[in-house]
Amino acid sequence: MKLCVKCKNNFEIRPQDQIFYDKIKVPEPTFCPECRNQRRMSFRNERHLYQRKCDFCSKSFLSIYEENREFPVYCYNCWWSDTWDALSFGQAYDSGRSFFKQLKKVFNNVPHLGIVTAYCENSDYANYTNYSKNCYLIFGCHAAEDCYYGWRVHDSLSCVDCLQIDKSKYCYDCVDCDECYELFYSQDCSRCNNSAFLYDCKGCQNCLFSAGIRNKQYCVFNKQYTKELYEKEKQKFNFGSHEGLLVAREKFQEFLKNYPKRATFIINSENVSGDHIINSKNVHFGFNSKNIHDGAYLESCEDLKDAMDSTFSGWPAELNYEGISAGCVNSYNTKFCDTSWSNTNIEYCNSCHHSQELFGCFGMRRKNEYCILNKQYSASEYAEVKQKIINDMIFRKEYGEFFPLELSPFAYNETVANDYYSLCKENALAKGFSWKERNPKEYLPQNYDIPDHIQDVPDAITKEVLACEQCHRNYKIVTQELKFYQKFNLPIPRYCFHCRHQSRMNKRNPRQLWQRECSKCQTSIKTTYSPERSEKVYCEKCYLQEIY
Repeated sequence: MKLCVKCKNNFEIRPQDQIFYDKIKVPEPTFCPECRNQRRMSFRNERHLYQRKCDFCSKSFLSIYEENREFPVYCYNCWWSDTWDALSFGQAYDSGRSFFKQLKKVFNNVPHLGIVTAYCENSDYANYTNYSKNCYLIFGCHAAEDCYYGWRVHDSLSCVDCLQIDKSKYCYDCVDCDECYELFYSQDCSRCNNSAFLYDCKGCQNCLFSAGIRNKQYCVFNKQYTKELYEKEKQKFNFGSHEGLLVAREKFQEFLKNYPKRATFIINSENVSGDHIINSKNVHFGFNSKNIHDGAYLESCEDLKDAMDSTFSGWPAELNYEGISAGCVNSYNTKFCDTSWSNTNIEYCNSCHHSQELFGCFGMRRKNEYCILNKQYSASEYAEVKQKIINDMIFRKEYGEFFPLELSPFAYNETVANDYYSLCKENALAKGFSWKERNPKEYLPQNYDIPDHIQDVPDAITKEVLACEQCHRNYKIVTQELKFYQKFNLPIPRYCFHCRHQSRMNKRNPRQLWQRECSKCQTSIKTTYSPERSEKVYCEKCYLQEIY
């Protein structure tokens, strides 16, 4: 066991972990897995966007960086253009100074990409998103069209307020669902349509308030009805009313309290631990990951092989360690990197793409190779200087760790770290993170009464400034969003997007595993439900017996 230098808790270095560290020639980590993931996530701002000017063309655009940062920020077209060269910012390594201090100088000199998108159309209000069209406030999405307020919505059409949705259409307020159609207020469902308030249902249609059912029609609270009686039951619920929706949510939560939960969602996988793991083998402490072969300490990864401590990585990649949005899209041997894809043999890089043999670089985009601190070397010089730096970093106890917190350009409450590891200002500062104070201009009082029922909401609501009932931040209803609510008889949301997103995140269990007994057969299980929680939690065998 080792003692985490950050949280002071003990953590394990497994024999398999040590084999991996030896393979990629890095020392054992000094942070525990959770502190490592939190540190990586504190470098990624997804949802906090600011209006600013491009420091190259002066065009106004939405950016993840505010004005007047210590580094230049370019719009998408300028950053990817040939009008500047990252090598022009190169600097020689000084063995008398900390490598990270020299790296920070490079980070502050090279232009930063203001918004991380690619091949998007009419989707200015999006970040970490590609191949998407006509979208608004979506983040971490791929091939989304006409989607709004989403996170990790992939290959989907007209989905609103959804989290981790794949191959779906016309879904609203859904979490971890795939191949669904007109599904509302549901979680962990597949191939379901024309339904609402479902949990862990597969192949169902025209169902309400049900859990764990398979290939069913016309069910309400898991009770089978005829089509005619189902329609009568459905009429009892006024989903178009905000007050009616609150009643429906409460009834569904009461129903779920008595329904057994499966210990973990692990599908078609072998020798894995974690939650929401699909089609994988030999995965330790993985969460929300798919098609993984030999991995550990992973979050939201896909098509990844031989990797550890990776967050939002893959599609595909191999030999990946301590990276966030790095080791992506045909990458190989990526270590300690941020937002870098299609690379081979790179370390301590940020925003580098389509390159190889880089160490401590920023903004390499044009098939660069043999560069250190953005300075060009020959192959032999590169190997010599790189080894010198690693030796110096080992002596200073720097090598083997992700970027230090002072290199993050974001405040903790701007980043996805706060979604997973929520902290108040005092705790964040005490842990060494920075904090952004709220802007009073974003908290104007609401002078408009939202009608209870969507049928009574005028189109003019799109001109009103609303205030979140939870955090009081202002938000607006856009025209496309209003049409969606009107089409599917859904009430106007009373919370801002940030609070709605956090509410969906909170529906997922903690990123932790506990030992407890199956509530039915008393066998020992590992689960994301802590022993103190009151839910009935079943092992996989008992759970499958319950639903089939």
